[in-house]
Amino acid sequence: MPRNDAAMLETLILHHRIERFYYDEAALLDDRRYEEWLALFAEDIHYVMPLRTNRVRRERKLEYSAPQESAYFDEDHASLDMRVRKFASGTNWAEEPPSRTRHLIGNVRVDAGETGGGEASEIAVRSAFIIYRNRLERQTEVFAGERQDVLRAEGDSFRIARRRILLDQATLLTSSLSFFF
Repeated sequence: MPRNDAAMLETLILHHRIERFYYDEAALLDDRRYEEWLALFAEDIHYVMPLRTNRVRRERKLEYSAPQESAYFDEDHASLDMRVRKFASGTNWAEEPPSRTRHLIGNVRVDAGETGGGEASEIAVRSAFIIYRNRLERQTEVFAGERQDVLRAEGDSFRIARRRILLDQATLLTSSLSFFF
């Protein structure tokens, strides 16, 4: 169905605003500005990273752990706040000295018609990520995957209401997951 130019322009502007929001979020994480990063989340945030297992093709729907099963992260605003405060306290031994990270975000796909929650101000967004992490002198790790977010429009910006992090790796060869996705 052909769209009119005004609607297409509105869609392009929305997509650009969301991409810019994600790039700014990545910069906050890479600059270790965690309090500002946390402010991007809605108070009712659900931040989850399910476990991934290797499955045969016919069982692909079971590849990620279900909501009530184990997960790497299954957090709300209070638990994210606690992790951010731990970074600021200097007692986060897994991050002393702190990791150097680079969050690369791409393949941003916006579905303004699918809200994920039924509210007109919510937007479903999927994005690909690569996170490069360097610790100490020689410890280097790369994580890749997809983030499935629900953004809530708030004024001229957005708040992240839900984030589901789907890693491409089934086995994590890392000493810790003491950073944010």
